[in-house]
Amino acid sequence: MCANRNAQKRLVVGIGELLWDLLPAGKQLGGAPMNFAYHAKAMGADAAVASCVGDDALGREILSRLDALGVDRRHVAVHPSAPTGTVEVRLDAKGVPDFIIHQNVAWDAISGTTELMELAGRADAVCFGSLAQRGQASRATIRGFLKATRPECVRVFDINLRQSYFSREVLEESLRASEVLKLNDQELPVLTGLLGGALAGAKDDSEAVEQLMRVYSLRMVALTRGGTGSRLYVPGRMFEHPGYPAEVVDTVGAGDAFTAALTMGLLRGDEPARINETANRLASYVCTQAGATPPIPAGLIG
Repeated sequence: MCANRNAQKRLVVGIGELLWDLLPAGKQLGGAPMNFAYHAKAMGADAAVASCVGDDALGREILSRLDALGVDRRHVAVHPSAPTGTVEVRLDAKGVPDFIIHQNVAWDAISGTTELMELAGRADAVCFGSLAQRGQASRATIRGFLKATRPECVRVFDINLRQSYFSREVLEESLRASEVLKLNDQELPVLTGLLGGALAGAKDDSEAVEQLMRVYSLRMVALTRGGTGSRLYVPGRMFEHPGYPAEVVDTVGAGDAFTAALTMGLLRGDEPARINETANRLASYVCTQAGATPPIPAGLIG
C-alpha cells in the first residue's frame, strides 16, 4: 500500500482500450481504463491513460475530450493506419448495456515505449483488464508495464469479460500479476469455470473468491452485484454493502467508477467497509447519469 504518501497526490494509470461508445443517444467517450482514470481524477489523483487512437477525426476528438476532462493523455499514441476504436452499445429496458466491440483498431496496437515504461515506474496504482489483451501487441505492452511497476504499486485487475475476447492463459497471467481483483457476479462463474479444478467446484461465491485469493495470492477481491451492492473480500474476512437505490439511466461506466473509488481507498489506507461504502455511492450516482464520465458533485467524493 501507499498509505504513507497521504500528503501527496497519487499517480494512477488506466492502461488499455480507449474508444467511442456508440450509444442510442449518441457517442460517448469510453473504455474501462479511461473511465477509471476519469473517476480517479475526480477523487483527487493525478490520472493518466495509456492507450492508442487512430490518426482520424474520431481519434483527434478523443484527445481533445481527454484534455477537457483533465486526464493526462501524453501516453495515448496515435497510430498511423489503424482506426480509432468504436463499440456499439445497446441498452435493455433497465439500462444495462450489451456491447459489440470492433476489432483491428488502434488500441489493439499499444506500443511499449520507453516513456510508457518510465510512467509505470512512477505509478502508485494501475488498473488493467482482459479486453485490451485480446491482441498480442497490446498484451505484451500491458505485461511489460506491470513488470515495470514498483513493488508498492497497487495493481488492479478489473477483469471486464467481453464477447469472446479472453482466454484462460490471459486470465491466469493477469491474476498472477495483480494484487487486487475486481469482477461482477456474472463474471465470477465464467472465471472459475475457465480456471477449473477446485475453483469450479466451489459451493458458493464466497468459497470461489476465497479459493481465488489463496491460489493467486490476492490481497483483496471486489465482487459487484448490480443493484444489490458488493462484497469486498480480504484474507479471512468479507465486507458486504447492500448498494444504494437509484433511478437508472444507464449502467455504462458504473463498474469503472467503483474500481476507481476502490483503488483510491486502498491508496489512502481506508478500511474495507469505508471503501465499499464510497465505491457503491459513486457507482450508484453514475447509474443515474447518461454515459460513463458525468460531472461528479464534490460532496459525493469529499
